[in-house]
Amino acid sequence: MSGTIRIIGGKWRGRKLSVLEKQGLRPTTDRIKETLFNWLMPVLPDSICLDCFSGSGSLGFEAASRGAKNVTLLEKDKQVTQQLTKNKQLLASEAISIYQTDTLVWLNKSVLKQFDIVFIDPPFHQSLVAKTVNQLEDNNWLKPSAYIYIESEIEHNVMAYIPTNWHLHREKTAGQVHSHLFIRENN
Repeated sequence: MSGTIRIIGGKWRGRKLSVLEKQGLRPTTDRIKETLFNWLMPVLPDSICLDCFSGSGSLGFEAASRGAKNVTLLEKDKQVTQQLTKNKQLLASEAISIYQTDTLVWLNKSVLKQFDIVFIDPPFHQSLVAKTVNQLEDNNWLKPSAYIYIESEIEHNVMAYIPTNWHLHREKTAGQVHSHLFIRENN
């Protein structure tokens, strides 16, 4: 069984991509995605992006469509990764790299490159946000003025473990989802 996501802006605007319907997979809604990419518009062109828990690929594909130079998608589930790869092939994009991996394992290795924009939208209720934030910061994955987007369940207190050099730029609540966009300051 599968559904679809829609790219809402950029060169692939209006394009629909297939998504597997799997437990815990929640594509970011068009409304939240529109708000987020309006926030990121000034910094997105030619950026290097990381989508930590890509799932449907909604955020990563949207970033590539809107001009990101390079987008790395990380996804643990083999079937979901295969669907992401099919969607990448449909778009014929050289800007997108997809890895079937556990995000926390991937972030624990030596830094390959630093990122301008990072999307953290993990499965809910698994305590993955804090660990991901720590590894991004501790292992030097972020450029000095990186933007970090975190999407979490509304009852989750993201602010409890945000590094002191990350400053809240924007936030929004929609339904059961709380969205935060942070900007990392130079240390």
